Amino acid sequence: MAHEVNDNNFDEVVIRSEKPVIVDFWAEWCGPCRMIAPFIEQIGEEYKEKAIVVKCDVDSSPEVARRFSIRNIPTVLYFKGGQVVDKLVGAAAKSAFEAKLTPLL
Repeated sequence: MAHEVNDNNFDEVVIRSEKPVIVDFWAEWCGPCRMIAPFIEQIGEEYKEKAIVVKCDVDSSPEVARRFSIRNIPTVLYFKGGQVVDKLVGAAAKSAFEAKLTPLL
């Protein structure tokens, strides 16, 4: 299951992680965000030993969204060593999200 991150715990959970991290920037009202939510949850479960998968609600965490220039949602950022190393904007198949994660493992 993907955990929630917000303005208060983002650096602790994402930036300081020793594992690769996927951050799904989403909002409750976003249809495409709801479309990819099951994929994000599945990836979180399937890769839980190798990566961390989290969700960040842009409405309740505007600081983090601004910091990473999130202008469209869903936006999925891939972090490794505290740095953004890849991203995927918009709805996509589960395989597209996994293809970006695999090289980071």
